[in-house]
Amino acid sequence: MINFEKFTLGNGLRVIVHEDVSTPMAVVDVIYDVGARDENPEKTGFAHLFEHLMFGGSINIPSYDEPLQMAGGENNAFTTNDLTNYYSQLPAENIETAFWLESDRMLSLAFSKRSLDVQRKVVMEEFKEHYINKPYGDAWHKFMDLSFKVHPYRWMTIGKELKHIETATLDEVKQFFWKHYTPQNAVLVVAGNVKPAQVKALSEKWFGSIPAGEKYQHLIPHEPIQENPRHLEVKSDVPFDALYKGWHIASRTDPRYYVADLITEILGGGGSSRLFQALVKEKKMFSNISCYHLGSTDEGLLVITGKLVKGVRIQEADEAVYAELEKLMNQGVLDTELEKVKNRTESAMTFEDMSLTNRAASLAMYELLGDPNLINTELGNYQKVSALDILNESRLIFNRNNCNTMYYLSNK
Repeated sequence: MINFEKFTLGNGLRVIVHEDVSTPMAVVDVIYDVGARDENPEKTGFAHLFEHLMFGGSINIPSYDEPLQMAGGENNAFTTNDLTNYYSQLPAENIETAFWLESDRMLSLAFSKRSLDVQRKVVMEEFKEHYINKPYGDAWHKFMDLSFKVHPYRWMTIGKELKHIETATLDEVKQFFWKHYTPQNAVLVVAGNVKPAQVKALSEKWFGSIPAGEKYQHLIPHEPIQENPRHLEVKSDVPFDALYKGWHIASRTDPRYYVADLITEILGGGGSSRLFQALVKEKKMFSNISCYHLGSTDEGLLVITGKLVKGVRIQEADEAVYAELEKLMNQGVLDTELEKVKNRTESAMTFEDMSLTNRAASLAMYELLGDPNLINTELGNYQKVSALDILNESRLIFNRNNCNTMYYLSNK
């Protein structure tokens, strides 16, 4: 059981405190309810750009990293399609340094042409290195665009096109900040060797006077039900043919999400999984194969990806994947196999919760989903899943009309 207390400041900032006296450390995690799905389709990549801009200094504090390092701390951040997360860890006795730093950049990020130009260049180089010049680098751009036609999940967090960041103006960046980086659109989690009363006092002192801003409403277009299979063939200068397949699944807050998650474990959870045993070990058609879901807040994708062994025809490999899926749809899963993947899921969740940083991030993310106590109850949602649920959900997900397939072929 992970204990926590929650309160809300007058400006709408939600604060969660998790006390853990077994450590001398503390984590300060600020999560903003903005991701790539909230961007203008003609101006993508802004959420990720801000992950960089937020470390460029605020009006009163020109360097974010230096004071934190002097207090014995370290920090990082990440952006997804659904959220942006900033977190720091430092000795609990120096925790006010983190409050000072985080509150000042929420209140008054320093916007300058120089800072924008520097961070723009960093993001553009990242885009080129990972998505243009790298083998298979554009695969997910193409695959997500194939799989989503309306929902903004159709573009990557880095952005849809390089030019969107290349041409971003200082005014556009400011507007994005004032729209999304407000107390009402944020969650502050403080975890570690802290007291709730102490955190409440510090939260009021450093965040309480920040203007609330307008509450952002997610007006995101709903992806219509896919009625026909989609197929894309790409040829590129890569060493091996690769197969990408994806099926739409339920949202993160739907009970069906837990069924889909366990299905990915049955099919792709490590060396004992069905796809690995059948298609890598026995038939030797793939050098590697994976099955997972993208963990999206809205309706997302369950994907199967794999690189083929030289000489294997991709159509045959594709059919072999579907043969394994049909076994699941026709025969279901034995209770013993289901129990095994449930145990593995429980172990993974328990291991993840051992990290103070992970606990803080989980509390913040669960708050965005609507219930921070999911950190204690979510395992029960997995335990409720039955073999019949697996059978029924697999038949819904792996309907051929719900399938998106990309053949990424080597032209060598």
